[in-house]
Amino acid sequence: MAVMATQAEKARRFLDLHRPGSPLLMPNPWDRGSARLLEAQGFEALATTSSGFAMTLGRLDGGVTRDEAIAHCAAMVDAVEVPVSADLENCFADDPHGVAETVGMAVDSGLAGCSVEDFTRNRDDPIYDLALARARVEAAAETAHGGPVHLVITARAENHLHGRADLTDTIARLQAFQEAGADALFAPGIRSLDDIRTLVAAVDRPVNVLGHPEGPTVAELAEVGVARISVGGAFAYAACAALIDAATELREHGTFGFWEGTRVGVAAVRSAFS
Repeated sequence: MAVMATQAEKARRFLDLHRPGSPLLMPNPWDRGSARLLEAQGFEALATTSSGFAMTLGRLDGGVTRDEAIAHCAAMVDAVEVPVSADLENCFADDPHGVAETVGMAVDSGLAGCSVEDFTRNRDDPIYDLALARARVEAAAETAHGGPVHLVITARAENHLHGRADLTDTIARLQAFQEAGADALFAPGIRSLDDIRTLVAAVDRPVNVLGHPEGPTVAELAEVGVARISVGGAFAYAACAALIDAATELREHGTFGFWEGTRVGVAAVRSAFS
Protein backbone atom coordinates (compact mmCIF):
# COMPACT_ATOMS: atom_id res chain seq x y z
CA MET A 1 0.00 0.00 0.00
CA ALA A 2 1.31 3.44 -0.91
CA VAL A 3 2.13 5.71 2.02
CA MET A 4 0.48 9.13 1.84
CA ALA A 5 2.93 12.02 1.89
CA THR A 6 2.70 14.44 4.80
CA GLN A 7 1.96 18.10 4.26
CA ALA A 8 5.58 18.98 5.04
CA GLU A 9 6.80 16.45 2.48
CA LYS A 10 4.41 17.81 -0.14
CA ALA A 11 5.58 21.36 0.52
CA ARG A 12 9.23 20.33 0.17
CA ARG A 13 8.39 18.43 -3.00
CA PHE A 14 6.53 21.43 -4.38
CA LEU A 15 9.50 23.74 -3.85
CA ASP A 16 11.89 21.18 -5.33
CA LEU A 17 9.78 21.04 -8.50
CA HIS A 18 10.70 24.68 -9.25
CA ARG A 19 13.62 24.13 -11.61
CA PRO A 20 14.71 27.10 -13.73
CA GLY A 21 14.98 25.94 -17.31
CA SER A 22 12.77 22.90 -16.70
CA PRO A 23 9.54 24.58 -15.64
CA LEU A 24 6.87 22.90 -13.56
CA LEU A 25 3.64 22.84 -15.55
CA MET A 26 1.04 23.63 -12.90
CA PRO A 27 -2.56 23.69 -14.15
CA ASN A 28 -5.39 25.31 -12.21
CA PRO A 29 -8.40 23.07 -11.47
CA TRP A 30 -11.56 24.66 -10.14
CA ASP A 31 -13.18 21.82 -8.15
CA ARG A 32 -12.44 18.37 -6.75
CA GLY A 33 -13.34 16.57 -9.95
CA SER A 34 -11.16 18.70 -12.21
CA ALA A 35 -8.32 18.35 -9.69
CA ARG A 36 -8.50 14.57 -9.80
CA LEU A 37 -8.71 14.55 -13.59
CA LEU A 38 -5.57 16.71 -13.88
CA GLU A 39 -3.72 14.62 -11.32
CA ALA A 40 -4.61 11.54 -13.37
CA GLN A 41 -3.11 13.25 -16.42
CA GLY A 42 0.26 13.19 -14.69
CA PHE A 43 0.68 16.76 -13.46
CA GLU A 44 2.99 16.88 -10.44
CA ALA A 45 1.37 19.84 -8.65
CA LEU A 46 -1.85 21.82 -8.93
CA ALA A 47 -2.96 25.32 -8.04
CA THR A 48 -6.40 26.68 -7.30
CA THR A 49 -7.84 29.47 -9.41
CA SER A 50 -9.74 32.25 -7.69
CA SER A 51 -11.71 33.08 -10.85
CA GLY A 52 -12.47 29.44 -11.61
CA PHE A 53 -13.69 28.75 -8.10
CA ALA A 54 -15.80 31.91 -8.09
CA MET A 55 -17.37 30.72 -11.34
CA THR A 56 -18.52 27.50 -9.65
CA LEU A 57 -20.43 29.66 -7.16
CA GLY A 58 -21.97 31.84 -9.85
CA ARG A 59 -19.75 34.80 -9.00
CA LEU A 60 -17.00 36.84 -10.60
CA ASP A 61 -13.37 36.80 -9.53
CA GLY A 62 -12.97 38.60 -6.22
CA GLY A 63 -16.43 37.57 -5.04
CA VAL A 64 -15.35 34.76 -2.72
CA THR A 65 -14.89 35.19 1.03
CA ARG A 66 -11.80 34.09 2.92
CA ASP A 67 -13.67 31.30 4.70
CA GLU A 68 -15.06 30.02 1.40
CA ALA A 69 -11.61 30.11 -0.21
CA ILE A 70 -9.95 28.25 2.66
CA ALA A 71 -12.68 25.59 2.72
CA HIS A 72 -12.21 25.17 -1.03
CA CYS A 73 -8.46 24.78 -0.53
CA ALA A 74 -8.99 22.06 2.08
CA ALA A 75 -11.34 20.22 -0.28
CA MET A 76 -8.82 20.39 -3.10
CA VAL A 77 -6.01 19.11 -0.87
CA ASP A 78 -8.26 16.24 0.24
CA ALA A 79 -9.07 15.32 -3.36
CA VAL A 80 -5.51 14.63 -4.59
CA GLU A 81 -2.13 13.33 -3.48
CA VAL A 82 0.01 15.89 -5.34
CA PRO A 83 0.98 19.23 -3.76
CA VAL A 84 -1.65 21.97 -4.02
CA SER A 85 -0.90 25.69 -3.99
CA ALA A 86 -3.63 28.29 -3.62
CA ASP A 87 -4.48 31.54 -5.33
CA LEU A 88 -5.48 33.53 -2.24
CA GLU A 89 -5.68 36.88 -4.06
CA ASN A 90 -4.50 39.62 -1.67
CA CYS A 91 -4.92 37.23 1.27
CA PHE A 92 -8.23 38.97 2.02
CA ALA A 93 -6.49 41.68 4.04
CA ASP A 94 -4.74 45.00 3.59
CA ASP A 95 -2.60 44.91 6.73
CA PRO A 96 0.26 42.49 7.40
CA HIS A 97 -1.47 41.02 10.45
CA GLY A 98 -4.48 40.06 8.39
CA VAL A 99 -2.24 38.54 5.72
CA ALA A 100 -0.48 36.46 8.36
CA GLU A 101 -3.85 35.25 9.65
CA THR A 102 -4.87 34.10 6.19
CA VAL A 103 -1.57 32.31 5.62
CA GLY A 104 -1.98 30.58 8.97
CA MET A 105 -5.35 29.31 7.79
CA ALA A 106 -3.71 28.17 4.55
CA VAL A 107 -1.21 26.11 6.53
CA ASP A 108 -4.02 24.57 8.56
CA SER A 109 -5.90 23.63 5.38
CA GLY A 110 -3.11 21.30 4.28
CA LEU A 111 -1.78 23.33 1.36
CA ALA A 112 1.79 23.10 0.08
CA GLY A 113 1.87 26.74 -1.00
CA CYS A 114 -0.12 29.91 -1.52
CA SER A 115 0.21 33.32 -3.12
CA VAL A 116 0.01 36.86 -1.84
CA GLU A 117 -0.51 39.65 -4.36
CA ASP A 118 -0.09 43.41 -4.18
CA PHE A 119 -3.47 44.23 -5.75
CA THR A 120 -5.55 46.27 -3.33
CA ARG A 121 -8.98 45.36 -4.82
CA ASN A 122 -9.48 49.12 -5.24
CA ARG A 123 -9.68 49.84 -8.96
CA ASP A 124 -8.92 53.54 -8.38
CA ASP A 125 -5.71 52.76 -6.48
CA PRO A 126 -4.95 49.17 -7.45
CA ILE A 127 -1.40 48.55 -6.17
CA TYR A 128 -0.21 48.72 -2.57
CA ASP A 129 2.61 51.13 -1.73
CA LEU A 130 5.88 49.20 -1.99
CA ALA A 131 6.72 49.45 1.72
CA LEU A 132 3.33 48.04 2.69
CA ALA A 133 3.48 45.43 -0.07
CA ARG A 134 6.84 44.22 1.21
CA ALA A 135 5.63 44.14 4.82
CA ARG A 136 2.66 42.03 3.74
CA VAL A 137 4.94 39.48 2.03
CA GLU A 138 7.24 39.46 5.06
CA ALA A 139 4.30 38.70 7.34
CA ALA A 140 3.17 35.93 4.99
CA ALA A 141 6.65 34.38 4.88
CA GLU A 142 7.15 34.54 8.64
CA THR A 143 3.93 32.64 9.21
CA ALA A 144 4.48 30.22 6.33
CA HIS A 145 8.01 29.31 7.40
CA GLY A 146 7.61 29.47 11.16
CA GLY A 147 6.38 25.94 11.80
CA PRO A 148 7.07 22.36 10.78
CA VAL A 149 5.65 22.97 7.29
CA HIS A 150 7.59 25.30 4.99
CA LEU A 151 4.59 26.58 3.05
CA VAL A 152 5.81 27.88 -0.31
CA ILE A 153 4.98 31.57 -0.63
CA THR A 154 4.57 32.99 -4.12
CA ALA A 155 4.66 36.79 -4.11
CA ARG A 156 2.81 38.42 -6.98
CA ALA A 157 3.40 41.85 -8.51
CA GLU A 158 0.14 42.79 -10.23
CA ASN A 159 1.24 45.94 -12.11
CA HIS A 160 0.73 44.54 -15.58
CA LEU A 161 -2.83 43.41 -14.88
CA HIS A 162 -3.90 46.86 -13.71
CA GLY A 163 -2.66 49.36 -16.26
CA ARG A 164 0.86 49.80 -14.89
CA ALA A 165 3.11 48.24 -17.54
CA ASP A 166 6.26 49.39 -15.73
CA LEU A 167 8.78 46.55 -15.88
CA THR A 168 11.34 48.44 -13.79
CA ASP A 169 8.87 48.92 -10.95
CA THR A 170 7.65 45.35 -11.25
CA ILE A 171 11.19 44.02 -10.93
CA ALA A 172 11.88 46.32 -7.96
CA ARG A 173 8.78 44.93 -6.28
CA LEU A 174 9.75 41.32 -6.91
CA GLN A 175 13.25 41.99 -5.61
CA ALA A 176 11.73 43.48 -2.44
CA PHE A 177 9.43 40.47 -2.09
CA GLN A 178 12.41 38.15 -2.48
CA GLU A 179 14.22 39.99 0.30
CA ALA A 180 11.07 39.72 2.42
CA GLY A 181 11.20 35.92 2.26
CA ALA A 182 9.13 34.87 -0.75
CA ASP A 183 9.99 31.44 -2.16
CA ALA A 184 8.74 32.13 -5.71
CA LEU A 185 7.88 35.22 -7.71
CA PHE A 186 5.12 35.96 -10.21
CA ALA A 187 4.24 38.98 -12.34
CA PRO A 188 1.13 37.95 -14.28
CA GLY A 189 0.43 39.86 -17.47
CA ILE A 190 4.01 40.04 -18.74
CA ARG A 191 4.08 38.35 -22.16
CA SER A 192 7.18 39.61 -23.94
CA LEU A 193 9.93 37.00 -23.93
CA ASP A 194 12.54 39.75 -23.63
CA ASP A 195 10.76 41.19 -20.57
CA ILE A 196 10.49 37.75 -19.00
CA ARG A 197 14.18 37.10 -19.65
CA THR A 198 15.05 40.43 -18.00
CA LEU A 199 12.85 39.67 -15.01
CA VAL A 200 14.28 36.17 -14.49
CA ALA A 201 17.84 37.53 -14.62
CA ALA A 202 17.05 40.24 -12.07
CA VAL A 203 15.88 37.97 -9.23
CA ASP A 204 17.21 35.00 -7.29
CA ARG A 205 13.98 33.08 -6.79
CA PRO A 206 12.03 30.77 -9.11
CA VAL A 207 9.77 32.72 -11.46
CA ASN A 208 6.25 31.68 -12.43
CA VAL A 209 4.76 32.82 -15.74
CA LEU A 210 1.10 32.79 -16.73
CA GLY A 211 0.80 30.93 -20.01
CA HIS A 212 -1.02 32.86 -22.73
CA PRO A 213 -1.63 32.31 -26.47
CA GLU A 214 -0.03 35.70 -27.21
CA GLY A 215 3.00 34.86 -25.12
CA PRO A 216 6.00 32.53 -25.44
CA THR A 217 5.74 28.75 -25.66
CA VAL A 218 6.76 26.41 -22.87
CA ALA A 219 10.03 25.69 -24.69
CA GLU A 220 10.81 29.40 -25.04
CA LEU A 221 10.03 30.05 -21.38
CA ALA A 222 12.26 27.17 -20.36
CA GLU A 223 15.11 28.59 -22.41
CA VAL A 224 15.06 31.89 -20.50
CA GLY A 225 15.01 30.17 -17.10
CA VAL A 226 11.36 30.19 -16.05
CA ALA A 227 10.73 27.69 -13.25
CA ARG A 228 6.93 27.36 -13.25
CA ILE A 229 4.05 27.90 -15.67
CA SER A 230 0.38 28.17 -14.68
CA VAL A 231 -2.80 28.89 -16.63
CA GLY A 232 -5.01 30.77 -14.17
CA GLY A 233 -8.70 30.41 -14.93
CA ALA A 234 -8.12 29.35 -18.55
CA PHE A 235 -8.99 25.67 -18.08
CA ALA A 236 -12.17 26.56 -16.18
CA TYR A 237 -13.27 28.95 -18.90
CA ALA A 238 -12.37 26.44 -21.62
CA ALA A 239 -14.75 24.02 -19.90
CA CYS A 240 -17.40 26.77 -19.80
CA ALA A 241 -16.89 27.36 -23.52
CA ALA A 242 -17.47 23.67 -24.26
CA LEU A 243 -20.67 23.80 -22.22
CA ILE A 244 -21.90 26.89 -24.11
CA ASP A 245 -21.10 25.27 -27.45
CA ALA A 246 -23.09 22.17 -26.54
CA ALA A 247 -26.00 24.21 -25.19
CA THR A 248 -26.04 26.42 -28.27
CA GLU A 249 -26.17 23.40 -30.58
CA LEU A 250 -29.07 21.90 -28.64
CA ARG A 251 -31.04 25.14 -28.38
CA GLU A 252 -30.44 26.58 -31.85
CA HIS A 253 -30.07 23.47 -34.01
CA GLY A 254 -31.81 20.72 -32.10
CA THR A 255 -28.96 18.32 -32.77
CA PHE A 256 -26.71 16.28 -30.51
CA GLY A 257 -23.30 16.41 -32.12
CA PHE A 258 -21.78 17.43 -28.81
CA TRP A 259 -22.11 13.81 -27.70
CA GLU A 260 -19.06 12.99 -29.83
CA GLY A 261 -16.89 15.05 -27.52
CA THR A 262 -18.20 13.35 -24.41
CA ARG A 263 -16.41 10.10 -25.16
CA VAL A 264 -13.07 11.50 -24.12
CA GLY A 265 -14.59 12.99 -20.97
CA VAL A 266 -16.40 9.81 -19.96
CA ALA A 267 -13.26 7.73 -20.44
CA ALA A 268 -11.15 10.18 -18.42
CA VAL A 269 -13.65 10.31 -15.56
CA ARG A 270 -14.00 6.53 -15.39
CA SER A 271 -10.23 6.13 -15.35
CA ALA A 272 -9.52 8.86 -12.79
CA PHE A 273 -12.40 8.17 -10.42
CA SER A 274 -12.42 4.38 -10.39
